[in-house]
Amino acid sequence: MLSVLNKRLCAGLIAGALMLSAGGFAPLAAQEIPNDFTAIVREKIPAVVAITTKQIIQDQGTLGDFLSPFGSPGLGPAQPQVREALGSGFVISPDGYIVTNNHVVADASEIHVVFSDKENLPAQLVGRDPATDLAVLKIEPRPNMTTTAWGDSDAVQPGAWTIAIGSPFGLGGTVTVGVLSARSRDINAGPYDDFLQTDASINRGNSGGPLFNARGEVIGVNTAIVSPTGGSIGIGFAVPSRTARNVVDQLIRTGRIERGYIGVRLQEITPSIAEALGIQGSKGALVASVEPGSPAEQAGIQAGDVITRFNGKDIQSVHDLTLAAASQKPGTRTTLTRNRGGSQQEIALTIGQRDDEEQQQTGAVPRSDTADARLGLSLSPIPDEARQQLGLEPDTTGVFVQEVAPNSLAAENGFQPGDVIVSANNRNVTQPSDIQEEWERSRQQNKPILFRISRQGQSLFVAVATAKS
Repeated sequence: MLSVLNKRLCAGLIAGALMLSAGGFAPLAAQEIPNDFTAIVREKIPAVVAITTKQIIQDQGTLGDFLSPFGSPGLGPAQPQVREALGSGFVISPDGYIVTNNHVVADASEIHVVFSDKENLPAQLVGRDPATDLAVLKIEPRPNMTTTAWGDSDAVQPGAWTIAIGSPFGLGGTVTVGVLSARSRDINAGPYDDFLQTDASINRGNSGGPLFNARGEVIGVNTAIVSPTGGSIGIGFAVPSRTARNVVDQLIRTGRIERGYIGVRLQEITPSIAEALGIQGSKGALVASVEPGSPAEQAGIQAGDVITRFNGKDIQSVHDLTLAAASQKPGTRTTLTRNRGGSQQEIALTIGQRDDEEQQQTGAVPRSDTADARLGLSLSPIPDEARQQLGLEPDTTGVFVQEVAPNSLAAENGFQPGDVIVSANNRNVTQPSDIQEEWERSRQQNKPILFRISRQGQSLFVAVATAKS
């Protein structure tokens, strides 16, 4: 229910609406100013579940193990540990399919869902997509099981009511209410960021739960928060239903995700680059390179081209083109507009399909795929032309740090653009998704993640504290 203050505010808004109507303005619809959300909550809360997982953790040692050359004689080999984690989810069909976050169930050896009536059922993992942090579970259907319905996230505008239901800190059936704060947020969590932002309270354990509109339709999957303390400060993010529904449908049908691929590496257009190219403004995505044999090469795209439109929509940035290309079904025939030497030209292109292990790089330079924005690293494979300048041996493998977000954990721990991450948690890494996996593992274990980086030919270790969303 709304607080007394909000009830008074609603009453004032209704009175104001009547006064405006008397003055000739259109009256506000009564359903736009609800007194409370009890009817929606009563109807939908049986479809929202708490998710508990168990993981078998092999002790990989602590930071002290890496820094000390001395062992601990007589202790014997480390024993595996069982760790439990909590999250939320929601039922989407009477067949027993449940949506949640990938980071809630990743690496779980055992998954259970707990309904609002306390019934506890085992669940099987149907499929997951780390790039959008979504996963689908399956349980044996219950009789007359309540389900949710997808809503249209594109129709929701900032200021509209939002309702989050989940199991924060294991407190199942918790309801919080707020408004949609913003749309299309890019928080550097992955290459396909397009989050809804809400001020409805989201805390640890809310991950994977539904974000409803005022009609009780699911418009998002609660995924991440911005918080210096680990608790809610009113900045939460949800995967929009437009994205979630497509991913979930594919996981149920095939257990995997198909994303469009055009085969270009991109970079943003700075004012100096625009001046050098002889173009006005900085809108569009600059093609840094074209992969041999890719759809882009077959269509005649070249390095130095600026892509300004794709599939009939304007392209403002690299992020726009990455999302637009990934959303296309492989095999689709589409068009794009390129600017080459100041001349605009529309060309046809057939969307391709990448292999699974390369999908993180679809359409653009790969970026950091950490579980939230706190780490603050933008990553890519090591550019071949930069190896000598970086002082790297020819056979050195790792992940290149493109950018470090100000005030992020990476910045606080001394990361610099140009660093090369050689290993994470003593595991050699070769692509941004390796960093994502180790970040998630450390968060689940509630321990720091240990990086070994190469900087100007010198190696050093950096430990970064993690926290679950």
